[in-house]
Amino acid sequence: QVQLVESGGGLVQPGGSLRLSCTASGSIFRINAMGWYRQAPGKQRELVATITSGGSTNYADSVSGRFTISRDNAQNTVYLQMNSLKPEDTAVYYCNLNKGPVGREYDYWGQGTQVTVSS
Repeated sequence: QVQLVESGGGLVQPGGSLRLSCTASGSIFRINAMGWYRQAPGKQRELVATITSGGSTNYADSVSGRFTISRDNAQNTVYLQMNSLKPEDTAVYYCNLNKGPVGREYDYWGQGTQVTVSS
């Protein structure tokens, strides 16, 4: 089992910044990637950013250039630095961890943290 604990959400004005953190514990071996997804009211959950065990990153077009994902392998923690926030970034942000061998990957999710961008 894997446990993911997120922190860092909150209320911020447009143009502001927030940093989300997600720390993994438990059976944290054979990790393929960690990342962040978000879900706004009435919308499907969507990918925000991912980072592989090798350090390769991937971003949604909507956040590219504004958000930065990074990880501290020693602390089993992944971060999402969010700059130039827009009202449309408002959502519940979920941490994701994907692990397991090819063909038998499994996703774990955090409980979610609310990010609200509003003046």
